[in-house]
Amino acid sequence: MANERTALIGHGVYSVQNESEMSGSGQQGNGSVHTSGHSATPRSLNTFFGVIVPTVLSMFSIVLFLRTGFVVGHAGLLQGLLMLAVAYFIISLTILSICAISTNGAVEGGGAYYMISRSLGPEFGGSIGLMFYLAKVCACGVYVLGLVEAILNIFGRDPGSSVSEGIRVLPQGYWYTVLYAAVVLQLCLLVCLVGAHMYSRASFLILLVVTVALVSVLVSPLAVRPRDFTISHQCGANGTCVYNTTYTGFNSTTLRRNLGPGYSLDYSTNTVMSFATVFAVMFTSCTGIMAGANMSGELKNPSVAIPKGTIIAVFYTFCVYVILFILVSSTCDRVLLIQDYGFFQRINVWPPFVIIGVYCASLSAAMCSLIGASRILHALALDQLFGMPLAPAAITSKSGNPWVAVLYTWALVQCVVFAGQLNIIAGLVTVFYLLAYAAVDLACLALEWASAPNFRPTFQFFSWHTCLLGIISCLVMMFVINPFYSSASIVVLLLLLLILHYRSPTSSWGYISQALIFHQVRKYLLMLDVRKEHVKFWRPQVLLMVANPRSSCQLITFINQLKKGGLYVLGHVQLGDLDVLPTDPIQAHYTFWLSLVDKLGVKAFVDLTLSPSVRQGTQHLLRITGLGGMKPNTLVLGFYDNSVPEDYFLQDPVFCPGSRAQLSGRGGNDFGVDLASLQAHFPPVRGTECPRCLSAEEYVGIISDAIKMGKNVCLGRYFFQLEGEWAAPKSDGAEWTVDVWPLNLLQPESGGYVDVCSLFLLQMACVLNMSPRWRRARLRIFLCVEAALGDQGWMVKEETLRDLLGKLRIRASIKIVPWDAVVKLHRGGQEPSTTAPGVGDSGEMQPDDRASPPSSALESFLSGVNGLLMEHSAQAAVRFLYLPCPPADSSQSQQYLAQLDTITRDLGPTLLIHGLTKVTCTEL
Repeated sequence: MANERTALIGHGVYSVQNESEMSGSGQQGNGSVHTSGHSATPRSLNTFFGVIVPTVLSMFSIVLFLRTGFVVGHAGLLQGLLMLAVAYFIISLTILSICAISTNGAVEGGGAYYMISRSLGPEFGGSIGLMFYLAKVCACGVYVLGLVEAILNIFGRDPGSSVSEGIRVLPQGYWYTVLYAAVVLQLCLLVCLVGAHMYSRASFLILLVVTVALVSVLVSPLAVRPRDFTISHQCGANGTCVYNTTYTGFNSTTLRRNLGPGYSLDYSTNTVMSFATVFAVMFTSCTGIMAGANMSGELKNPSVAIPKGTIIAVFYTFCVYVILFILVSSTCDRVLLIQDYGFFQRINVWPPFVIIGVYCASLSAAMCSLIGASRILHALALDQLFGMPLAPAAITSKSGNPWVAVLYTWALVQCVVFAGQLNIIAGLVTVFYLLAYAAVDLACLALEWASAPNFRPTFQFFSWHTCLLGIISCLVMMFVINPFYSSASIVVLLLLLLILHYRSPTSSWGYISQALIFHQVRKYLLMLDVRKEHVKFWRPQVLLMVANPRSSCQLITFINQLKKGGLYVLGHVQLGDLDVLPTDPIQAHYTFWLSLVDKLGVKAFVDLTLSPSVRQGTQHLLRITGLGGMKPNTLVLGFYDNSVPEDYFLQDPVFCPGSRAQLSGRGGNDFGVDLASLQAHFPPVRGTECPRCLSAEEYVGIISDAIKMGKNVCLGRYFFQLEGEWAAPKSDGAEWTVDVWPLNLLQPESGGYVDVCSLFLLQMACVLNMSPRWRRARLRIFLCVEAALGDQGWMVKEETLRDLLGKLRIRASIKIVPWDAVVKLHRGGQEPSTTAPGVGDSGEMQPDDRASPPSSALESFLSGVNGLLMEHSAQAAVRFLYLPCPPADSSQSQQYLAQLDTITRDLGPTLLIHGLTKVTCTEL
């Protein structure tokens, strides 16, 4: 075939409608994006420099040198190791998910956001991506405040002395802390504006410096003898607290004293610590596992580098933290650990080692977070999920650096540093990261549960059990750390999810929800056993045959209100023969029909077929439409008459370019089908001189076929007069009614109101009355009686009908309509048993072998019936009439349609119904 050698589907971050515009354009300042497989930003980083180095530096950050003693001092060695084990257990499960997703295809710029969004779709990806961006912003603020804290430990003025001595010249206080943080942040901004490559080249040198400082910390207990220290902190406005403490060197007694917890007052926040608050601070060391993933846009081979580099970096940092925890708990008094964050400097063989290490690690982590956050924001802007507010963030420099996104991020971090102390916002950072980790596990879990054939990651050391355990672990620890922050972050996430769902962004990434829905629906369809159907749970499942939507949109909308949660299918027959065509022309039409469904806002499926005739195509659709227990039980057709149809596209504002409804995006996604293309696809309505593609015999044959197949049949007429969904509701105070005539008007002698077809009429009218738009309408049932039967006769009929309505729980008023004069016209001097042509006593099709009234009498009778309907139902919003069976002889099709035309002429929206299904039940 012609398309068997098409290229692989691309993975670029662009939407369907912009694909052709952006192809080959590369990275541009107006926010356009690269095409599949080609990145405007050069990829030059390998596993070591692109993943291992930034991940190690991010995980060391401030905790390594400034909070190791804080964790061990408050929690003790045993609980500290437990915290470390829990934290690394959580991130290990997340790393398995990251490795699986990152090895399932090409990973572009945006890191974790890219992986989540391309796995879960735009709604989940955009909302979680923005939350992850906020987590990176808050983490950057934590690192900046940690660096300021380290600077003040060396250069800050002693709170217990009124005179500055030596290098302690920097005044301390809340606003001074914010000022120093702003200066540090300005330095980070300058580096990030130059670009990520400058940081990546410098990061290796920073790692060397941090490694030297770490080695000095590890060897210092072997060279430094025990020492005593005096530590002072400002207590209150004018007081100073002085603590005497000791560095003991390796000592078993010190180790035993530091084994258990000793939670006490934190001197920086003046709050008593607990397991949750200490864990929140300690977990900030675990927020760097995606530092390498966030550099995916600069990695040569991200699918290989991200799993390999992340696992190596995490294992290395875990070993370092375990050694440090044991080291400090064996050598330092608990008071020293609690009251001095920078105690490593006091016990080091050469204190400047620690000072340089702290500065380098904190500054590197801050820059890494700023760069990573800006890349996430840039990816969000390119995907256009949040519209204009983030649009400027898509602008890049000539070298590909998203400098506007960097400025956005810098401004937000500047707001975060107003917290003043890193311990204050550590809980928020941890909650944000745990939520992001849970999202990554969710993405992997969804892909695994969806059982999509294209989910084939080369990394196999994961399962849905690890993903689910990772989600549960993250959510539990979130609420252990801070229930308020956790609840608030989830609420914000859900709000973002709803906003994106309402915006309905179009993407070519695929929607995991569709894969999951398909997987589950298939199972439920197999469980939906037609042998277990019961009349109590019957609902209309409709196949509406549409020739041209331009003239049928009102009927499409009306049937959507009539389906009551049942299956609704729009069917269309394209005339043609596949034998003489090179390809199937139907497949290209589905997108336009689905776009029409979106524009109209109806909940319907679309089923198209190619057939030499409309009748044969309708038979195909009646047989094969639906699956299992979800198959149409009712066929709906437009009425067959000679009137010229109106063009609905010229009436509804949603089909008018530039209208308010069109600009508000009522139709949702267009998936590449704009309004002009949609209008051009459907041909203009049939004119006066245009021949009909469907003969009267074929139309009546379709009705007969449906009845033979056991399907209920509805014919809709004058629905173009029905108010559209866009029209304002009636405001003249007139009563809105739905009229039901449950008697076979072509057979007055039948007189039955409780046969299957009549009950089907009542049920359909009740279903319509239950829909939101028609709930205010009043249901009226017309009881036609003959005065010749006497008062007692029609009163008995009314009472019987009223009792039936009560049993069926149908709220309706009964209207008595005398029609003696009309019945006389029907009899025309014949015996009362005489019937209309082709209509049997039981309503079933049978040969017309009995006498018929004269044609003039029949015409007068039909006109009389029409006049009766006009007299009593002229003001109704819609009418439900009994549809007699079509004649068995096809030569009488014209006469049958002429009778229906005469009865319903000028009535307004009318639905002729022939029901074969038992739909009512009086049992509980």
